[in-house]
Amino acid sequence: MPITITPDLTNRPNFNAGLRTERRIVWLTLAFGATASAAAVFAGRRLWAAGLLIGAVLAWLNFRWLRRGLDALVAASAAQAGAEKPRVPLGTYFAAVFRYGLIALIVYVIFKLLQVPLASMVVGMCALAAAAIAASVYELWRPER
Repeated sequence: MPITITPDLTNRPNFNAGLRTERRIVWLTLAFGATASAAAVFAGRRLWAAGLLIGAVLAWLNFRWLRRGLDALVAASAAQAGAEKPRVPLGTYFAAVFRYGLIALIVYVIFKLLQVPLASMVVGMCALAAAAIAASVYELWRPER
């Protein structure tokens, strides 16, 4: 019976820097969404504020689910290191499709039932992109030593 050794990546400096960047993206996504939502409330656009916040929260959930899916994929590939033809678990494909389907369903239900503008939720989801850009710029200004 072969012994499988899973590499411990947590001791590598680039891995820790990546985790810090991921954490920064997570909280920046919510911060940007809350800030945009507060600005919309201040402007008297309550439904837009709700949509912006909902979109940011959905983008945050998507990012977290994506991270979990990629972690599972990395674990599966590490477990199959040296295999001639590694296999990706079927659940990984299902989870990716399910994630986007669930987000689309949530957006549709909120749009239909609560009459929250669809455009506001889409713009709110852009908080993730803004957070990723901000985290990247931060990493350029303050690189890991």
